[in-house]
Amino acid sequence: MRFIETPLKGSYVIELTPFKDHRGLFARTFCKKEFLQINHVKEFVQSNYSVTKSKGTIRGMHYQVPPACEIKLIRCIAGKAYDVIIDLREGSSTFLKYFAVELSPDNLKMIYVPEGYAHGFQTLENNTQLIYHHTNYYNQEAERSIRYNDPLIGIKWPLKPADISSKDEHHKLLDNTFKGVKL
Repeated sequence: MRFIETPLKGSYVIELTPFKDHRGLFARTFCKKEFLQINHVKEFVQSNYSVTKSKGTIRGMHYQVPPACEIKLIRCIAGKAYDVIIDLREGSSTFLKYFAVELSPDNLKMIYVPEGYAHGFQTLENNTQLIYHHTNYYNQEAERSIRYNDPLIGIKWPLKPADISSKDEHHKLLDNTFKGVKL
C-alpha cells in the first residue's frame, strides 16, 4: 500500500500495490502494521456495503459528532464514485475545505477519512458499490450532515445530481455560526 496525504491534514488516498500474474491480481486492502505509517491505531469495528443503482446519485455528506466520531476507510468494488470529504474540525487550517478523488476497482484507490470529516460521493456509473470500514458504531443521535450543494463548501460535482434522498436534500445550509466538530 502507498499512503498519499491529501491537502486536508490526516486524510489519505491509499493506492493498493497489487501482485499481478496471468491469473489476475492480489492486493492487500488493510494491514495493521502498514497503517501504523499514518498513525492509525484504532480498531475498525463495523463494515458497511452500499449499492447505488443510478449514475449521478449523490449520497452524503455525513459525519458523527463526539463521542461517536469515526475514521472511515472507503473502497469502490464496482462502478465508479467521485468521493468527497470535508474537513469540519474546529480550528483546522483547512476548515470547510473539501477534497475529492475518483474511486474504482480499476484504479485500486481507497480514501482514509479521519474523525471530524464529512463524507459523501456521487456515482459516475450505474450500479456502483462501495465498502466502508468504521472505527465507531453508527449512532443515530450523533449523526449530522452537510447539504451536498452548500454554497459555503462549493463542491463541484462532475455530473448533474440525478437522485438524492429526501433526507440528504433537506439538510440545513451552514452559516457563520457553525464552528465545526470539536475533537
